[in-house]
Amino acid sequence: MFYDTEPYRKPMPVIRDDRTHALVNILPREGKRLIAKGVLALPEVKRVLEKGWFVVSRGVTPSYILEELTGQEYDKPNCTAGIVASGRMASVIEEDRLGPWVFKDGNLDETSAPVALDQFTASDVSVKGANALDPIGNIGVFAADKAGGTVGGIWPTLTARGSHWIAPVSLERLVPSVIEAAKHCGNHLWDYTMGQSAGFMPVVNAKVVTEVQALELLTGVTAVHVGSGGVAGSEGAVMLALEGDHDIVLKAFELVEAIKGEPQFESPRLIPYVREPETAPTH
Repeated sequence: MFYDTEPYRKPMPVIRDDRTHALVNILPREGKRLIAKGVLALPEVKRVLEKGWFVVSRGVTPSYILEELTGQEYDKPNCTAGIVASGRMASVIEEDRLGPWVFKDGNLDETSAPVALDQFTASDVSVKGANALDPIGNIGVFAADKAGGTVGGIWPTLTARGSHWIAPVSLERLVPSVIEAAKHCGNHLWDYTMGQSAGFMPVVNAKVVTEVQALELLTGVTAVHVGSGGVAGSEGAVMLALEGDHDIVLKAFELVEAIKGEPQFESPRLIPYVREPETAPTH
């Protein structure tokens, strides 16, 4: 489900022509920076950073949250296991992988993620990104691990206890239906793959923060997704229409301007390319 930002959107003139309007273009890496800022503005996150468990799972987008939270640079391409890079599905080689990260009462803690998760209450927060997002806010996460990887490890506890799953996901990952996609995937299903076999884990109860929710949380603007894509370095771009009172729209526009130029990073070291998985079914 998308995080409910209705309480944060500022009232605006009833007549469209009395509002201020802006069009912004956000590249994927810029979107990750914006979304990270939005996640840290969530009241559930602010509260748990005062008292409680805050667990950040592996993922490139979550690494931006770590940077915003700690003020330190992270080796972002290695802050994940699975990754889509160099034009293929892949995983970072095991010895280079970083994370996950556990915070207790706002401080980085040496407690392991599974031990922290075992102590979760309904008010504690887990952050895990996604590879797919659909129009009703369901997310899908690729999993090379036969038991479902991180999702297989955290979903039962978070769901049973009613804990907060915050999913930072860019609108570039929009698909028609997560549920339909899940019917056609499985890491023991593929006969051929471009890089690596992966299953698809559908999640319907995460609270999703995209570029839209981030801007609305941070500025009070009303944001609408109006386009995607590009070429010559703008692949994956997200276009948003912003509207509201002049000062609110200008604040949102300047926030997007401030994240323009977010640097790109190089691909990490990847496991070897796989065309015919060992787990392929026998026909």
